[in-house]
Amino acid sequence: MVEPSLTEHQAPTSADDAYWMRLAVELSREVLYLTAPNPRVACLIVNDNRLLAAGVTQQAGGPHAEVMALRQAQARGHNVAGTTIYVTLEPCSHYGRTPPCVDALIQAKPARVVVAMPDPNPLVAGQGLARLRQAGIQVTAPLCASQALDVNPGFVSRMSRKTPWVWLKSAVSLDGQIALADGRSQWITGPQARADGHHWRARSCVVLTGLRTVLADDPQMTVRNVETPRQPIRAVVDTRFEIPEAARILDGAPTWIFTCRHDADKAQRLAQRQVQTILMPEHEGRVDLAAVLQWMGHNNVNEVHVEGGASLHGALLEAGLADELLVYMAPKILGAGRGMFNIPMRQSLTDHDDFRFVAQEAVGDDLRLRLRHHGHWQSLMSCVSQVSLA
Repeated sequence: MVEPSLTEHQAPTSADDAYWMRLAVELSREVLYLTAPNPRVACLIVNDNRLLAAGVTQQAGGPHAEVMALRQAQARGHNVAGTTIYVTLEPCSHYGRTPPCVDALIQAKPARVVVAMPDPNPLVAGQGLARLRQAGIQVTAPLCASQALDVNPGFVSRMSRKTPWVWLKSAVSLDGQIALADGRSQWITGPQARADGHHWRARSCVVLTGLRTVLADDPQMTVRNVETPRQPIRAVVDTRFEIPEAARILDGAPTWIFTCRHDADKAQRLAQRQVQTILMPEHEGRVDLAAVLQWMGHNNVNEVHVEGGASLHGALLEAGLADELLVYMAPKILGAGRGMFNIPMRQSLTDHDDFRFVAQEAVGDDLRLRLRHHGHWQSLMSCVSQVSLA
């Protein structure tokens, strides 16, 4: 069981609902690597401006955050009746692998429940909040929805769009090159930036790359610099099923290969090494990437970390399938090398994708930039910004 880092304490007198919810959102980040395909959720139990108990959602099939917080309150001898409970996602109201959290909350009889954002899962979708209200519990929602969504874009995307949230990771020079003209790219960024990239692998459900990257670099695509209870599934886009069977990415851990070519013998050999071959439709001479993401959404993938080259990244960008850009920029100038995206030249400066900077941070000698597709983000925000309690 993962125990939250927060301890029982008295908050400043100025603390309000937003103070406690921001604290809960930060706590939910402690299970970034743990809960998939379930959302990352935290719950706080507060009374008279004092934190009594806290909980976070465990691995899929384990207790949810609300139950963990209630258990901790009981273990500490606290009566939850009349308290205020803060939770970063609407309590579930259906039977899945665990009983409904809303039943446990109603039984505990808090005076108020404050929720960061509604659950877009059609099995919940406001029903949890409605049941709390029907039980005479005051409900406040949404609060700090944008911050809560930042922890769970993949879950909300899968529930609302039926596809995962996708980010493209690149290491680039100051002049936007990902490699020299001859293809050499090790290493553009420094060791701190390369280690930081493993955090983004660890939080994803799938690390996706292309055949060209496999042939050029023979990567493992595993998480190595972060302590994590699970490894994401590795996946390769390989239109003609040409991946060498000795490739390091086929090391016996679960791996998916998306291809348009059927080779039963090769697929059977690889299946003995936990490699699943998935036949996909073809689009413009290559694997249909939209179909790949639809397949992933159907198979409970929340977040996809894409670590390929200019061709794969460019194809995802051109198809409108990239939700975020994760760029590690080194203070180097490489000149005429290989650019970030293999896409046609834009005909106008107004003809561009609507990506906007959302974060920038120095990592060692390099700079980590996060850019988010504004339209895609607003689509998710519209799902979690309005609540019906009817």
